Amino acid sequence: MEYQAPERDAQFLLFELFKVQDMWPEIPAFADFSQDLVEAVVSEGGRLASEVIAPTNEVGDQEGCVWEAGEVTTPEAFKGAFAELAQGGWLGLAGNPEYGGQGMPKMLACLVEEMLWAANTSLYLYGTLTVGASLCIDAHGTPEQKSTYLPRMYAGEWCGAMALTEAHAGSDLGIMRTRAEPAADGAYRITGTKIFITGGEHDLAENIIHLVLAKLPDAPGGTRGISLFIVPKFLVNEDGSLGERNSFASGSIEHKMGIRGSATSVMNYDGAIGYLLGEENQGLAAMFTMMNYERLSVGLQGLGAGELAYQQSVSYARDRLQGRSPTGAQNPDGPADSLLVHPDVRRMLMSQRAMTEAGRAFGLFVGMQLDFAKYKGDEVAQARSEVLTPIAKAFLSDSGFDGAVLAQQVFGGHGYIQEWGVEQIVRDVRIAQIYEGTNGIQAFDLIGRKVLRDGGDTLKRLLDEMSQSEVAGDLRGDMDAALDRLMRVTDSLVERTKDDANLPGAVSVDYLNLTGLSIYAWLWARMAAVAGDDDFGKAKRTTAQYFFERLLPRTEGLEKSIMAGTDALMGLDDSQF
Repeated sequence: MEYQAPERDAQFLLFELFKVQDMWPEIPAFADFSQDLVEAVVSEGGRLASEVIAPTNEVGDQEGCVWEAGEVTTPEAFKGAFAELAQGGWLGLAGNPEYGGQGMPKMLACLVEEMLWAANTSLYLYGTLTVGASLCIDAHGTPEQKSTYLPRMYAGEWCGAMALTEAHAGSDLGIMRTRAEPAADGAYRITGTKIFITGGEHDLAENIIHLVLAKLPDAPGGTRGISLFIVPKFLVNEDGSLGERNSFASGSIEHKMGIRGSATSVMNYDGAIGYLLGEENQGLAAMFTMMNYERLSVGLQGLGAGELAYQQSVSYARDRLQGRSPTGAQNPDGPADSLLVHPDVRRMLMSQRAMTEAGRAFGLFVGMQLDFAKYKGDEVAQARSEVLTPIAKAFLSDSGFDGAVLAQQVFGGHGYIQEWGVEQIVRDVRIAQIYEGTNGIQAFDLIGRKVLRDGGDTLKRLLDEMSQSEVAGDLRGDMDAALDRLMRVTDSLVERTKDDANLPGAVSVDYLNLTGLSIYAWLWARMAAVAGDDDFGKAKRTTAQYFFERLLPRTEGLEKSIMAGTDALMGLDDSQF
């Protein structure tokens, strides 16, 4: 599968929509990032994704990973591609400059992440876990821990892994059994088994730094008693060299529907040496420092898959000759017209495009909130990032999967055949809706923990600001109606939940989709307002019109569904299922 990084759209979003050239100079950490530098980063990231990473995608899926006696071998093509990814400093793109990171904005990192996800999801999983673990160590580690681990992780010499899930617990982390016993040397001995550990064991780096959730002997019950530990595969000597191997190993790897080049291990910790990261019994809070970024990253995984799928389906539709246009032959000298003449094919392509381009703008908007929170101490941006994160994870990954299925449909029978590659996109992106907290959990997090927590105030203040934005005049009425609808539904939910404890869980997925579509309406109205008169700008405005006419009306049905009660949903007895 060929992949071309969407560089022109990236430049449009950065410099025409969000105008980072005016915004970033006001943030001291970003003052030196000129437009030329940013364009060079986007261009080189696109080259890396398109020319180095993407060619390993299909072969990696076919070869997969191999487990033998606790050792995991990744696809052969991954070795050189990951080395180039690491040596280019891409894993430290947004990392702390004090320890070798490049300190670039999360907004910019979002664009590069999308490209890498699109090029090869399996390969970039080893990278994103490293980025996430580095962020957690940077936020909660001691100066010694930062200087020991961060430079080597930013350089890709060492990789990261996140060990949360246990077989009996799933998403209920409070009932985990992995134990951490304090030792006389000031470290801890970690014992337990974790499952679904992405990159827990592999051969792409000389060391793998596990962040492991475990409970101390006297820990409080539930999630209040979880601590977080740094558990390296190879212990690190005082001079920074690698010492003896730690006492944990991969017990097996999973045989998965997709992302077959990504090794997903069962990890057995047998008195492994670990080092407390952050404070005792505060591990879940520390882990969520990473989880918010990782959940956005998983959303970007869905976005990247959606872009890859769109590119494949457009290329196929342009080349495939089949049937004639309803208005008369468009290719009279050929045996048939291309698929592009058929309105239903256009529907599928335009739906993919509208959701993907809005999703890219949304990802950058969430990244902007994270940048403002981190580098400006903006409490409003922090609150907004917390509300927007579950939407980014779930809405982007759902849209990416839907786009991949639409692409498969454009291909027809060829979309079901391995050699054409689209079925791999469907298989690979499906996991994005499941891991890092299933999308159902994200939806409940949005409504139960974020919106209802403050009566919807954070979201409604954001919607107020959106309604005051400069947008395309012909789209303002429908945009305002969508934002008003979301306001109305939010107020209703806050009130009705007081008398119906089942309501948040019953409507959470519909509410998240309503929120996502409403925010996309605002983004499309803004993009249409700033798009130029060249072909690119005209295509933007046409796609905006398509979104408002064909996709935004779904919010009307979502409102009706949300306003329904829970009687029918909860009406059957358990025995009736």
